[in-house]
Amino acid sequence: VSMASFTTFFTPLHNFNQARTYSTPSISLPFVKSSIASSKSPFFQHGFSQPTSFDFPKAVLKSKSFSVNARAVTDKSIYDFTVKDIDKKDVPLSKFKGKVLLIVNVASRCGLTSSNYTELSHLYENFKDKGLEILAFPCNQFGMQEPGSNEEIKKFACTRFKAEFPIFDKVDVNGPFTAPVYQFLKSSSGGFFGDLVKWNFEKFLVDKNGKVVERYPPTTSPFQIEKDIQKLLG
Repeated sequence: VSMASFTTFFTPLHNFNQARTYSTPSISLPFVKSSIASSKSPFFQHGFSQPTSFDFPKAVLKSKSFSVNARAVTDKSIYDFTVKDIDKKDVPLSKFKGKVLLIVNVASRCGLTSSNYTELSHLYENFKDKGLEILAFPCNQFGMQEPGSNEEIKKFACTRFKAEFPIFDKVDVNGPFTAPVYQFLKSSSGGFFGDLVKWNFEKFLVDKNGKVVERYPPTTSPFQIEKDIQKLLG
């Protein structure tokens, strides 16, 4: 894969305002998954976040999307996984076969919450009858910005933002307790440090065959993804 000229990442248990930026030449390298980028590495086992009130770090990648190799590094598809919904009921993701999926790790107290929930709800309203499903997975690993119970999260999303798309049980997206579905999502969209979820509202776009075809950083507006969704919907 081609490594970007500038790669920004954050050291765990440090103030996000002290983000470090490393500059590297723009070169093409064969993909080698570094142990430091692995969710199993102690370096990132806390999702590189500490329990603080700091909001989304401004120095995070600003590009519209990560370029992703559509050919998954695993033979699995999203349909091989079963997850629990917000009411703790098992949901086989095979029920979404033939749908285009936008999968997002959400939080209720993030600076990105209002814009993302509002835009995700609009996208769902516009495309749910054309084959789009938005799957929201609450996560409390980034700044502890999703501390509530499932009942509180459901009430917040459905009452304040009128969210009608499926919301699931709270999960870890990084570290030793990463939910299996997120292990799949990250391994299917690898790259240099590509297996790390960077912050709340990172997005994965999955095609009708259950394969990850695009990955977007948290700063990407859901409205910016609309054209990519339309292409997959056909």
